[in-house]
Amino acid sequence: MSELLDETAKSTKRVAFLMAPEGIERVELTEPWDAVRDAGHTPVLISTKSGEVQTFDHLDKAETRPVDEVVADADISTYDALVLPGGVANPDALRMDEQAVAFVREFVASGKPVAAICHAPWTLIEADVVRGRTLTSWPSLATDIRNAGGDWVDDKAVIDGNLITSRNPDDIPAFIGALMEALEHGVAQQQTTDSAS
Repeated sequence: MSELLDETAKSTKRVAFLMAPEGIERVELTEPWDAVRDAGHTPVLISTKSGEVQTFDHLDKAETRPVDEVVADADISTYDALVLPGGVANPDALRMDEQAVAFVREFVASGKPVAAICHAPWTLIEADVVRGRTLTSWPSLATDIRNAGGDWVDDKAVIDGNLITSRNPDDIPAFIGALMEALEHGVAQQQTTDSAS
């Protein structure tokens, strides 16, 4: 019995969800969060300020969520993966926070999975971690990604090493699938894409 408990403890992962205090696209937080939790892992909400974060359904306020940890106090070594939800205002604010950008840069350098959806790759661009990588995003970021030295493609889920990216809320199932695969089996050694259908 104790061996089974030890195995369960070993397989439980801590997943950081990093966001600004507002402007988060609700489903890009809640659906991956629920998938991580339902798989027996521990999602942790990290923000640039303590208190709560405000999610949105496009431009309309939705629910709030409590912050578990402030990014200035977060230790990358205690997390197994990082998720960056989108929304327009959220990553735009996040990329202006030096500690958040440093956290993202160090997380990508660690080799652990980093999953970013919709506008979230703005923070990856600010962290200067897209050079030589293939990724996707909301289409309006394509030029930003190319200007930062990345290769932008129009696919619902793109995996390049430890980077997992998706375009929009419609791609959440593919995004979650790629994230869960990385949590269960590690990051991909080669780039793969899941072409739009």
